[in-house]
Amino acid sequence: MSGKKGHGKAASGKKTGRAATPTLQVCADAGIDHEVREFDHHTTNYGEEAAEMLASEGIEADQIFKTLLIGLAAGKEPKPELAVAVVPVTGRLSLKHTAVTLKERGYGHGKASMAKPKDAERSSGYITGGISPLGQKHRLPTVIDETALLCDTMYVSGGKRGLDIGLSPQDLISLTDATTADILEGH
Repeated sequence: MSGKKGHGKAASGKKTGRAATPTLQVCADAGIDHEVREFDHHTTNYGEEAAEMLASEGIEADQIFKTLLIGLAAGKEPKPELAVAVVPVTGRLSLKHTAVTLKERGYGHGKASMAKPKDAERSSGYITGGISPLGQKHRLPTVIDETALLCDTMYVSGGKRGLDIGLSPQDLISLTDATTADILEGH
């Protein structure tokens, strides 16, 4: 995987005032280096669209990650608890691998399903296609696919459609208190 950085609008995270999204505010408050990439949004294939748009800036698809909310089997609870999975846009999430990883951390009962869009939006505070692992309304257990560690810079949603941020995988792991694991299908 490439660790190549793109050539977009970069931000140092040291601005004053309020950032445009909670994601950008988290980065600013933490003082982490990050890049801001904006592009025109036109489709419902959000991850694919981001990969296409950012490719024109020299960013490889394997550096671009999507944020998915999943529901963990609730056992006797009436409603599943939610968790966050961050995977490359080029890959497909393994719900089984993710559920097992989270169970090992004390979350859920080893089974998972994709969260309903309305539940994901309500919990995160973002709209589908703009859900970021950072700045969510409710802090959730997070697993990032281990391929992120192969990137110098990875890109995730900046908190709205057509806005991505680039940051180091280590910064994202630290800011989200995430675990890394192999959570892709076919691995």
